[in-house]
Amino acid sequence: MVKRYSYKGTSSNLILQDIQGKINILTEENSRENEKASYLQEKIKRYGNLKDIIEALNQQLDLEAITEKLVESAFSFIGQRKGVCVIYLVDSLTQRLKLVKTKKENDRLVIKAKEGDIFDLWVLRHGSPLLIEDIKKDFRFDLEKLRSLDIRPISSLISAPFLAKDRILGILRLDSPEPFSYTQDDLRFLVVLSDLGAVAIENSQLFADMQNLAVHDDLTKLYTKGYFLEKLKQEIKWAIRKDNPVSLLILDIDYFKHYNDKFGHTAGDIVLKELSQNLLMSLKEANSIIGRFGGEEFAVILPNFDKKKALVISEQIRQIIEEMKIILRNQITRITISVGLSTFPEDAKDEDELIIKADQAMYKAKQKGRNRVCTT
Repeated sequence: MVKRYSYKGTSSNLILQDIQGKINILTEENSRENEKASYLQEKIKRYGNLKDIIEALNQQLDLEAITEKLVESAFSFIGQRKGVCVIYLVDSLTQRLKLVKTKKENDRLVIKAKEGDIFDLWVLRHGSPLLIEDIKKDFRFDLEKLRSLDIRPISSLISAPFLAKDRILGILRLDSPEPFSYTQDDLRFLVVLSDLGAVAIENSQLFADMQNLAVHDDLTKLYTKGYFLEKLKQEIKWAIRKDNPVSLLILDIDYFKHYNDKFGHTAGDIVLKELSQNLLMSLKEANSIIGRFGGEEFAVILPNFDKKKALVISEQIRQIIEEMKIILRNQITRITISVGLSTFPEDAKDEDELIIKADQAMYKAKQKGRNRVCTT
């Protein structure tokens, strides 16, 4: 009887162990299923946010708002507001990366690489996304070089380029001081964001180019007459509010028809371009507004300049233009200008009268022999 009882006890223990094992397996499977369900829910939520992101980007042509939306979306939905998210855009003139937007877990952290680091240059060179789970185990990059650059602590990162046809507009990147912070799925979502961002950024740049063409003269790159007159109206309003003076210069190239007759209209265009560049350089520190008034006539707004100060800078400009050398058909030529000056409110009560007075002063300079500055 004792042996039989013992055998039954042993049998019961084995059954209990078997049941417990099955329970453990089921618990583990259930845990994995819960993890999968949680992962899928997170994935559904993440990609569900794309609809709002697309709508927000489609409604924007302002580059500042577009980059803010992209960096906020990546930092929130991928980075979980941890680590750092940055956007670099390629400068159209230098073709270098330029830091335009950041989001940081630690606000005191300083982003030193304003033109990108070796990771950003890798993405720029290859034009493809980058995932680094653990920098210490990635042999594509020199760790010693990284340490010498004194950049912020980085152990993992994901990065994707903004691709527009055959060129790269910039880079969207997340990095973390912790290894294994990002997954392949994170990278896939980042690529989707960067593709959406590329379209929005390119549209924004095209819109900015159109606006630029609308307000800048195609030949000289100075403001068009229409836009210049709007700026003059604004400056007069500001001057009234602040009780400050505003001076207006109208400049005309002396005997410009002779250059066209002697050298041709192409040479005349060269003269206009050279004069425009010299005006921009000469008045760079004066907070001036320069426009092409038509033909060989130009105009300059000098905010906060009374007549005395404006007369001094007008004479400086006249001398600079007189000394300027222009090579036309292998010949060194020179030009002179006649300048008319009027000042608000001393000479005029509004912008229309200010223009009339400056124009009259310019014709007075012509009548007195040209290559001079005259006032009303």
